[in-house]
Amino acid sequence: MKKILKFLGYFLPWILPSLLFRIDTSFYDTINKPFFAPPKILFPIVWTIIYILIAIALYNNKNKSVIYYKSLIINYFSNQIYTFLFFSLKSPFIAFVDTVIVLISSLYLYNEIKSKYLIPYIIWNTFATILSLSIYLLNL
Repeated sequence: MKKILKFLGYFLPWILPSLLFRIDTSFYDTINKPFFAPPKILFPIVWTIIYILIAIALYNNKNKSVIYYKSLIINYFSNQIYTFLFFSLKSPFIAFVDTVIVLISSLYLYNEIKSKYLIPYIIWNTFATILSLSIYLLNL
C-alpha cells in the first residue's frame, strides 16, 4: 500500500490539473494545422501514458541533486502551463516558447536520472515542439 501511495504522490500532480481544469478545445479546431497534426483525441491518451511513465521514472529515481530538482520544477510548471498559454491566451507563439522550455528541461531531467521511462516523453516533446512551431508559423 505504501508503494502505491508513493507512486500516486508522483503521478497525481501531473494528471490532476488536466482533470480539474477543463479547457475549451474549440480554438484548436479553428487554427491552421500542419498535415502531421494528430487528431485532438490523441492528446489526452498520449499525455496520460506519458504522465504514468514520468511517475514511474520519478518513483525509481535515486538522484537528489540540485539540478534534478531544478529540472523537475521547471519541467513540471512549464508542462502544466502550456494548456493555459495555448487554449486560454490563444497564443501559439508563447505556447511554442513553452514547448521549447519543456523539451530542454525534460532533457536535463533525463540527464539527471537516466530513466528509459523518460524517452517517450522526450520523443513526444520533440514532436510537440515541431508541431507547435508549425502551428505558430501557419497562423501568423
